[in-house]
Amino acid sequence: MMKYFTGLLLIALLVNPTVLFDFHENANISNWRIVDDVVMGGRSSGSFELSPDGHAVFSGDISLENNGGFSSVRYRFEGAEADPESIVRIRLKGDGKPYQLRIKHDVRSYYSYQADFETSGEWQEIEIQLKDMYPEFRGNRLNQPNYNHNRIQEITFQFGNGKPESFQLMIDKITLVTE
Repeated sequence: MMKYFTGLLLIALLVNPTVLFDFHENANISNWRIVDDVVMGGRSSGSFELSPDGHAVFSGDISLENNGGFSSVRYRFEGAEADPESIVRIRLKGDGKPYQLRIKHDVRSYYSYQADFETSGEWQEIEIQLKDMYPEFRGNRLNQPNYNHNRIQEITFQFGNGKPESFQLMIDKITLVTE
């Protein structure tokens, strides 16, 4: 029995989770910014707010007018140490639709690293390993290696499925797990 607890303690010490953002009733979400397709003439609209229960709610309506079709919310921060083996773990509740997670290792970079994820309509915890995230710019995959850096400075959630529709993604907590 002692070996079991010693093993668990060792695992807990080796896995070092870093909280990137923990939403709650008093969370300061002023550094989260909506970026919709209006930056290129589109007509989609997104919003980001806290629910009465203290969860972030990213929601809105997608329009395909004027070559639009996406809404996103991004969070720039001082940065967190990471490596390609690190895992982004997110507790969230979606509407059963697919979303994208995008990260930047440097906010000055013109491109981001992207991974798609599915939502179930229930609270769930998703995990995305950084080395599985591929570089993209304006919807085009770049001919460059997958994530291979040692830092994260921006997180973005994006929605856009090529059709006009409403969406809602609730987010509870975002952590970065490094081993």
